[in-house]
Amino acid sequence: MRNGAIGLQMDDSLITRDKLVQYVELSRKKKEVEMQLEALKKDFNKYFDYLVGKHSKGEVTISDYKLQRQVRKMEKFDREITVNRLEELNLKDLIQKKPDEEKIKSALNLGLLKENDLEGCVITSSSQAIYVKQIDS
Repeated sequence: MRNGAIGLQMDDSLITRDKLVQYVELSRKKKEVEMQLEALKKDFNKYFDYLVGKHSKGEVTISDYKLQRQVRKMEKFDREITVNRLEELNLKDLIQKKPDEEKIKSALNLGLLKENDLEGCVITSSSQAIYVKQIDS
């Protein structure tokens, strides 16, 4: 095999050393850019933590840019604790090798189960997302 180009062709484009060099360089730049973006997101989240509190959404407009933080909260039942609790409450029909969240919510709505019966079973998590967009002036 030659150093310049190998004999494989796909859609008339060759794999060349220049393309490999370009790929490695772009990958390095991508990592640098991702690190810089992560540092900026961290700064933005610190700002919003101070301004509106942790896990709270926020928004600020500076000149023709708007910075927003969205917060998504997710809840799910802790599998082992919830199964044990439902067995203690003799509600085994709400268990399908894992807590059946639809049936549990229905049982809560029908009053067969009280929220305090499941105290300690629900896991709440949240994630933060940063958006920056230029606003038309």
